[in-house]
Amino acid sequence: MVEIPESYTIANQLNQVIKGKCISWVQVNQSPHSFAWYFGNHEEYNNLLSGKSIGNAVSYGSVIEIEAEDYRIVFMEGASPQYYDDLKKVPKKHQLYIEFDDQTALVCTIRMYGGLYAFREGENQNPYYLVAKVKPSPLSDEFDYNYFLSLRTEKTNKLSVKAFLATEQRIPGLGNGVLQDILLNAGIHPKRKVADISEAEFKNLFNAIKNTLKQMVEQGGRDTEKDLFGNEGGYKTLLSKKTLTEPCIRCGHEIYKENYLGGSIYYCANCQK
Repeated sequence: MVEIPESYTIANQLNQVIKGKCISWVQVNQSPHSFAWYFGNHEEYNNLLSGKSIGNAVSYGSVIEIEAEDYRIVFMEGASPQYYDDLKKVPKKHQLYIEFDDQTALVCTIRMYGGLYAFREGENQNPYYLVAKVKPSPLSDEFDYNYFLSLRTEKTNKLSVKAFLATEQRIPGLGNGVLQDILLNAGIHPKRKVADISEAEFKNLFNAIKNTLKQMVEQGGRDTEKDLFGNEGGYKTLLSKKTLTEPCIRCGHEIYKENYLGGSIYYCANCQK
């Protein structure tokens, strides 16, 4: 799923290859997907977007937003766009196809579930989209320790660390994927209660969030995800499906996998008590 490192990487890549292009044709829902979500009537996307020039692309959490004059194109969650400079290589099945006047295309297929929105600026009131736009990114200076500390309340103290960090849009774009390496770097088990974390450990967790995400972004996203050109990210995950059969990089002990809160968690029982 697209999280902060991938949305940041893809937005930058979009600015390099599609900014200034003009949309010539849009096809939506060519291959119907039960969990592909659209804004309004998706059959109108071609009429709305054809002839529009592409402006800047930005990322908010796991959201990728592209300016198309007075309209916006937004990808969320498992909607990860790919760019094709050869239309013969475009996959036969897709949920959104945007062709440009220079015979290149932006194509999106859904993994599990995702949002593919086209709307006039200001029309989309989706709460996840709006929250992602206003909350500070962990990559920004606004996301400082005092802000992070403000997220810790009597209510959140009752949660596990995974639930605290990766649910309820407390930190948009920080999901179950990037969570694994953050918690290994912080030395905290994903099931541990927030109430049991000391002040020193909480500061260490804050630093792990900032530093781990910075590394992931600088290296073009995680090796478990794809960028705009279909390439794996350069960041080698420490805890993921790719490393499950390998010993812990920190201590050499076995890595464990469990299902927890609707997703898989990976951890080292020796490093993450």
